[in-house]
Amino acid sequence: MAEIHNSASLSPTKLELLAAWMGRQRWYAAKGSTPRLRKLWSWRLDDPAGQVGIETILVVDEAGPAPVLYQVPLTYRAAPLEGAQSALVGTSEHSVLGRRWVYDGPHDPVYAAQLLELALGRAVPQAGSQSDTVEPDVVGERHRSWTREVTLRGSRVLSGEQSNTSIVFDCVDADGAPKPLICKVFRMLHDGENPDVTVQGALSEGGSTRVPGMVGAVSARWPSPVEGGPSAAGHLAFAQEFFPGTEDAWRVALRAIGSGEDFTAPARDLGAATAEVHDLLARVLPTEPVTEAAIAEVVAGMRARYIAAASEVPALAAFEHRIASVFDRAVNAPWPRLQRIHGDYHLGQVLQVAGRGWVLLDFEGEPLRPLAERSRPDLAIRDVAGMLRSFDYAAGSWEQSHPGRSARDWAAATQASFLDGYAAAAGSDPRDNPALLIAFQLDKALYEVVYEARNRPPWLTIPTAAVARLLDDARRDLA
Repeated sequence: MAEIHNSASLSPTKLELLAAWMGRQRWYAAKGSTPRLRKLWSWRLDDPAGQVGIETILVVDEAGPAPVLYQVPLTYRAAPLEGAQSALVGTSEHSVLGRRWVYDGPHDPVYAAQLLELALGRAVPQAGSQSDTVEPDVVGERHRSWTREVTLRGSRVLSGEQSNTSIVFDCVDADGAPKPLICKVFRMLHDGENPDVTVQGALSEGGSTRVPGMVGAVSARWPSPVEGGPSAAGHLAFAQEFFPGTEDAWRVALRAIGSGEDFTAPARDLGAATAEVHDLLARVLPTEPVTEAAIAEVVAGMRARYIAAASEVPALAAFEHRIASVFDRAVNAPWPRLQRIHGDYHLGQVLQVAGRGWVLLDFEGEPLRPLAERSRPDLAIRDVAGMLRSFDYAAGSWEQSHPGRSARDWAAATQASFLDGYAAAAGSDPRDNPALLIAFQLDKALYEVVYEARNRPPWLTIPTAAVARLLDDARRDLA
């Protein structure tokens, strides 16, 4: 076990190093701001070789309009880690140990190995401020459905992520066969269970092959970021199967558009896979009857997204009455029971895996929504609408790069096939409830209008054109 030198000094301090480093990280939310940090809590893992210090610090950043809690795993070394210059947080002079090289933990193979051990329930977390003391508020637990034993051969950090950090583990099973895993380390922490863990875990336990197998998770209880507030608890990380060399459905779809390939059969299979997941979620996690209050809350959100979209694109005001009519029709439509869903469903959240078909990923929900909202039961038709919009987006993005050419027929055919597959597997067709199906697609398109207006104006025509088409659909189908 590592010895903690509580009376030692560090120059610069850990918080000073982090304040200079965090603002440059992709997962740091207050872009353009200088972090204003205070330490909330920490815990440690032991390096079996006794050479590397491993500490996870929870820091509160008060640079933005509201405090944000971040998880920052760090490693401390007596010499530079070869090949890890890009992961160097900085160097600090320790009054007892001398110069320490401080690294972003996920990039350090020692941290990565011990995190996997913890997720498998084979490592013991240690207190952050006392030597030789177990930390009871951190729990690593192997998932009940994961029975394989694996041996770690190496690790790397997945590039390109925005809000979290994922570590890919090169593992083999007892027979020496490759069994790669991936562990997502949540950077922004929230009070409550993360739906990415609970929903996917429930599906794994239910025997679904439509999600990666769940390996294990790490959770913790930590002090309140607000002075005098109650303690909070939630997930810190979770590990699952990894599928190297696979492509997400977005890339597969774009290639199909470009080559003129018929995508209706894959779209139909994806619809069936989606219905299969929805059915299992309704059986393994609680559902609840819809209430008038719940309907009013959902539709109020839709109306608010129209107001936000019209403020970004004033020309949408010409559709105000027609949009309001669609949402009014939704209020009076038949609403099914509420259940757990994916919550942020699009082509980029699905992989085409050889021998397994479509596999769904990332059940965390829309990252910008509060965790409590993302964990509530919702309507399965929201996921259906999200995928329909994603097919339209794939067509629109291809049209953006091929001016004068149209992929409208491709979009319409794949959307219809997706719904055919969903209806066949679910035993009910979303098109039989056009008021809800159109309202949720329109709601998503208005959300997209706001996003594109603020972040990617050249793409704004994709959702604005969709709004017009959906209103034409409403005029035809809801007459």
